[in-house]
Amino acid sequence: MKRSLSSLAALAAGSLLLAASVQANEPVTVSSKIDTEGSVLGQLIIQRLQQGGIETEDRLQLGATNIVRQALLSGEIDLYPEYTGNGAFFFDMADSDVWHDADQAFETVRERDAENGLVWLMPAQANNTWAMSVRGDLAREHGLETLEDLAEYLGDGGEFKFAASAEFVESEQALPAFQEAYGFELSADQLLVLSGGNTAATMRAAAQQTSGVNGAMTYGTDGGLNALDLVVLEDTLGVQPVYQPAPVVREEVLEAYPQIAELLEPLFQSLDLETLQELNARVAVEGLDPRQVAEEYLSGLQD
Repeated sequence: MKRSLSSLAALAAGSLLLAASVQANEPVTVSSKIDTEGSVLGQLIIQRLQQGGIETEDRLQLGATNIVRQALLSGEIDLYPEYTGNGAFFFDMADSDVWHDADQAFETVRERDAENGLVWLMPAQANNTWAMSVRGDLAREHGLETLEDLAEYLGDGGEFKFAASAEFVESEQALPAFQEAYGFELSADQLLVLSGGNTAATMRAAAQQTSGVNGAMTYGTDGGLNALDLVVLEDTLGVQPVYQPAPVVREEVLEAYPQIAELLEPLFQSLDLETLQELNARVAVEGLDPRQVAEEYLSGLQD
């Protein structure tokens, strides 16, 4: 549960109010991961807080999950959008079934991170789960619709080269989990590992057949899938957890700025799967600045 003022018996109420007052005079440092959706969600959060009169500091696209998470825990940043399914490795619970249920996943990360002084706010109703996608021409030629189809194709010696981030390749929840469940294994020669975690780069590699790539790490909310003729292979065995994006904020910052929750709740309520795909596509496919995309979206919400 969230810590209350009464649990901090060692501190006087007056000093707590003073500390909150000091904190409220400081900008809220907003960060995000390095991918396209991180930049979009980060800009939406920054601009929404600014609309509410809260001064912000922009630390968007700071790095991969472990970098941004550690920055939040250390107090280097104050708020960033995270995904509920990542609680599986935050809390060493990869074997738990809770991550395959949206409500249970959210409640679990909310309760566990309260012990770390972090508060999870309302998530978006979208599942940005990791996925494996292939070029449309490959899918059509060989009838690839599911990861079981891919395993059969690979077993028959089909040519395949997959573009992914180091995190996807190394995380036990990602490629290793897919390989174990579906019974295939990609060699080093079948992988193109790209720095960072931006699926715009992996999708582009597949679309342009960079170094022979014909498959790519993608996310459920990626905007460039249709435009680049990439087919998401269905995870028929349900390997991947639910990854709902939600703002995570340091508790002391939320206590200083309680309006943060009120400002961000309607915003994240509006972000369903199709909306996030569209916003991401405007950046990844149309080449627009995430700042502009966020500004136009927020303007539409106010109309």
